[in-house]
Amino acid sequence: MDKISVMLADDHVVVRQGLRALLMAEEDITIVAEADNGRQAVQLAKKLLPDVVVMDIAMPVLNGLEATRQITRALPSTKGLILSSYSDDEYVQQLTEAGAAGYLIKQTAATDLLKAIRRRSGGMRISALRLRNV
Repeated sequence: MDKISVMLADDHVVVRQGLRALLMAEEDITIVAEADNGRQAVQLAKKLLPDVVVMDIAMPVLNGLEATRQITRALPSTKGLILSSYSDDEYVQQLTEAGAAGYLIKQTAATDLLKAIRRRSGGMRISALRLRNV
């Protein structure tokens, strides 16, 4: 079975470390890269072609919205999954327009994040606003 390749993009090291630990415990998921800013996320995604990018919105150098837009445009098969502390519907709308395949708030349960990654890697696209309650 092919593993789902995931790239993590968040400017907080502790968040990336926690996500890495969570995801690496799963047999069907592998972490291929980590980025601490949006520009680095775009560069690494183009180089490594992950199945899913788990991206924060608020990051330095290039924000997650624009990074998602660039990744989606360059790599249509890579699914952008936003994991953010912002729960504003305006962000959901902007991210959907930018091509994000899903949006979860950081208060989401770990099982919901895993379910969302697996759904997105399989090509499913559920309305981004409803992902808050995957």
